[in-house]
Amino acid sequence: MDILLVMCVGVLIGNRFFPEKYKKINEKLQVVCTMLLIFCMGVTLGSREHFLQELGTLGWTSFLFFLFPAGGSLLLVYGLTRKFMPLEKEKKKKEPV
Repeated sequence: MDILLVMCVGVLIGNRFFPEKYKKINEKLQVVCTMLLIFCMGVTLGSREHFLQELGTLGWTSFLFFLFPAGGSLLLVYGLTRKFMPLEKEKKKKEPV
């Protein structure tokens, strides 16, 4: 919950108070911070004693952590699109001639 609160505050500050002229610098800083985060995660994983033995399990777990949210998002967007955005055929049927 704390992470969501910090993210919302960051979005609010960025949207309301952050000057437009610093946008490019902020984008570059975000890329650098993301690269640093990925590097630190790699160092943390690489420092585990039995990392190579756990690699198969970690890969499978990571795949499931990707598959379920991505699949759920896909189904949700598909369902909402079908509900709120009618197909072209249906639009033409409803239009008066």
